[in-house]
Amino acid sequence: MNFDFFMPVKVISGKGAVVKSGEEFKKRGKSFLIVTGGSSAAKSGALDDICTVLKEIGAEYKIYDKIGPNPLIENCHEAAQIAIEMNADCIIGIGGGSPMDAAKAVSVYAVHKECSPEDIYALPFGAEHLPLVLVGTTSGTGSEVSGVSVLTNGATGRKKSIGGIYADISFGCPEYTNTMPYSVTVSTAVDALSHAVEGWFSPKISDSVKVFALKGLPMIYSSLKKLVETKELPDEEGREELYYGSLYAGMVLNACGTAFPHPMGYVLTEDYGFPHGFACGAFLPYLVERGEKYAPEKAGELFELISSDLEEFTALLKKAVDISKVSMTEEEALEYSNRWENQKNFKIVPGGYTKEDAFELLKKLFVK
Repeated sequence: MNFDFFMPVKVISGKGAVVKSGEEFKKRGKSFLIVTGGSSAAKSGALDDICTVLKEIGAEYKIYDKIGPNPLIENCHEAAQIAIEMNADCIIGIGGGSPMDAAKAVSVYAVHKECSPEDIYALPFGAEHLPLVLVGTTSGTGSEVSGVSVLTNGATGRKKSIGGIYADISFGCPEYTNTMPYSVTVSTAVDALSHAVEGWFSPKISDSVKVFALKGLPMIYSSLKKLVETKELPDEEGREELYYGSLYAGMVLNACGTAFPHPMGYVLTEDYGFPHGFACGAFLPYLVERGEKYAPEKAGELFELISSDLEEFTALLKKAVDISKVSMTEEEALEYSNRWENQKNFKIVPGGYTKEDAFELLKKLFVK
């Protein structure tokens, strides 16, 4: 038996959880910077609820709403300067993965005041940071319960992560996901599925963490299947299944990390404009295929759990993720694969994985 487990985040869930938690905000201070994107936080109702509770406790707050789909370190650094100027006690991130990941970075920059934007990558794992509250409005990233923050360097366009930055409190309120459009609902569901499946095949998965995968995988897979087949938005119960499924998957992500679909997916996000979930999903069937070959017992258990097989799994992902318009030359594929020399994510793949394997997969999928 292996019961290894670590999860330092306090999760408060359920309808109305934010407005009922004034005392939790009081404990975090009197001055807050809210980090969010352009509109999703307001449309979901989460921003109004946060502002309401902060007013009720007499707290000062400001809103930074310039976070885009792939958070730039430059924007995070800019937001941190506002936090420093107002002497913020706590950072609140509201939105999907991008605003929540950005809020993590802002909380770091606000403590390490002399850091340039690029310096954040050189800080130690779990760098000191301001107290952090996260409120999710999508069903996929798992950022609420993980310590990872994926950031984009605006100068290079490259995505890279920092780790060990956990929220003090995360609010898990499925009602905030009700305003997600269809494409975002599907993309974030694919992202959550990727987290759970990549962790499932990882040697890092312990018996205790596997419990979260056993709970979350059927919820996510069946919900995604219904989304793709009906092409309709989920009802309230479906939204709840997707959201809590994404939190279970986030627990798996936090413990196990990701395999090759994530770093390879960065290419599709950076240069082809794919949303993160779809970018990971483009490669996910090939991880499962490898799992069936090199870890057949694990693969068999997975297929039994989700009532599927490799053929159906692959067909579902291909329906969800359209890669038909992506085209690259063999030279471009080789250049991408050279990024993954000694890539740590490749080392947890069943049977091992190399940059040469990645090159062959890119050629198979995208070189016409």
